[in-house]
Amino acid sequence: MLKIDQKLSAKDFRPALGRFWNLSGEKIRLIEKKFDPACGAPVFTEAGAYTARGWTEWTQGFQYGSAILQFDATGDKEFLHSGRDNTIARMAPHISHFGVHDHGFNNVSTYGNLRRLMLEKRIPHNAWELNFYELALKITGAVQAARWTTHARGGYIYSFNGPHSLFVDTIRSCRALIASHALGHELCGEGDRRVNLLERALAHIRSTAEFSVYYGEGRDHYDVRGRVAHECVFNTNDGAFRCPNSQQGYTGFSTWTRGLAWAMVGFAEELEFLATRDDAELKPLGGRRAIEAMMLKAAKATADFYIENTPTDGVPYWDTGAPGLVNLGDYLDRPADPFNDHEPVDSSAAAIAAQGLLRLGHYLQSHGQKAAGTCYWQAGLTTFRTLLEEPYLSTKKSHQGLVLHSIYHRPNGWDYVPPGSKIPRGESSMWGDYHARECALYLQRIIERGPYYTFFG
Repeated sequence: MLKIDQKLSAKDFRPALGRFWNLSGEKIRLIEKKFDPACGAPVFTEAGAYTARGWTEWTQGFQYGSAILQFDATGDKEFLHSGRDNTIARMAPHISHFGVHDHGFNNVSTYGNLRRLMLEKRIPHNAWELNFYELALKITGAVQAARWTTHARGGYIYSFNGPHSLFVDTIRSCRALIASHALGHELCGEGDRRVNLLERALAHIRSTAEFSVYYGEGRDHYDVRGRVAHECVFNTNDGAFRCPNSQQGYTGFSTWTRGLAWAMVGFAEELEFLATRDDAELKPLGGRRAIEAMMLKAAKATADFYIENTPTDGVPYWDTGAPGLVNLGDYLDRPADPFNDHEPVDSSAAAIAAQGLLRLGHYLQSHGQKAAGTCYWQAGLTTFRTLLEEPYLSTKKSHQGLVLHSIYHRPNGWDYVPPGSKIPRGESSMWGDYHARECALYLQRIIERGPYYTFFG
C-alpha cells in the first residue's frame, strides 16, 4: 500500500516544480512544432512522438489547456497566446458536441481557465472577451446536460456508448454543468421546460456514488469498499441497473485505476464548489447535509481504496485485477515497477489521483477534520513527488511527453510497446501531462499563498 510520508511539506516541492515547469514548456513547444493539427488531437505518444487516435478528440482541450496552465505558472505570455489563440480557432466544435460526455475535459480546461485568469486579473480585463468565455461555458454545460437518461431513482449523463451507459469518469465532466449553473444558465427542453443544471449535476453525482462506487456493504460478491466500476449498464426500458462493466479496464469486477482517480478528484472538487453555495439553494435539491454526506462517503471510500491498493510510491498498476499482477509477487509492498514484463503501471492515474487526495485533504482540514485531512493531503504529496522524479518525469529533449509510463487502452492494445519489452511503457498521454500540470499549479499556488485554484474560479 501507499507509504505516506508524513514529514513531506508543500514547500519541499519548490525546486522540483521549477524543473517541472521548465520541462513542461519545452514539451509544449515541441508538440506545437512537430504535431500536425490536421491529424486531429494529440492523444498519446508512440516512441516519444504524440499521435492522434480518431475517436472523439477528447484530449484537444488538454493540449491547449496545458499552454494556459503553463502561462499561469510561469507568466510566459508565449503560452498564453498559444493557448488562447488555439482555443478561439479550434475549440468551438467541442462546445456544441452532443455526441460525447467529455465537455468538462475539453471546455473547462480551455475557456474555463481563460475566464479564471481574467477574473484573477492575471490577464487584462476585456468585457467582450470575458463574455465570450462565459457564453462558451454556459452552452457547454447545457449541451452536456442534454445527454440524459433516467433510471428508477434518478438519472445520469450517458457516455458515448449510448443511453444505457454510465461512465465513472464523467463525474469530472459535471464541472461543465456546474460552471454553467454558476453563471446563471439553464437548459431549456421541450415546451420551454427549464432544467436546473446544478440539480442535474447532483443527480449524476448521486448515480455515480450509488452505482459506480462500492462500499463493502454486500452489493455483490466483489463488493470491496472504495473500488469502482468503469461503466454501469442500465436497462433503458425500465431504468433498472443491470451490471458493472469496463471499457478500458480489465473487467467490471475489478478496478481500472484511472477511473478510480477520476472519481477521487471529481467528488473532491465538486465538494469544494458546494461549500460556496447557500443552504437555501441546496435545500430543494436534497439539502446540504445529505448531499455532502453522500459525496464524502464516496470520496473517502475511493481515496482509501487507492491508498490501500497502490504500491508504496503512489503509482498504481493500470487495473487492480490485471491478470499478470500475480506474477509480480508482493507488488503492493514496494515501489511500482514500470519496467516489469507482466503488467503496465499508469502514471496518468497517479497524476489525477494525487490532485484528488490533495483536494480532499484540504477540504477536510478546512471543515474541522484535521487528522483525516492531513492523511489524505500527505498521501497526495507523496504520490506527486514520485511523478516529479525519474523514471516518470520525461527529461529526454526529443520526447514530447512530460510524464512517462501512462496507459490509454490496454484491452484494445492501443499503447505502444517498445522493442525488447513485453508490455507498454515509456510513453505519455495528453490527459496525464495535463493533470500533472494541474496538480503542479495547485501546489504552486499553495506554496505561494496565491488564490486557491478551482475550476469555478
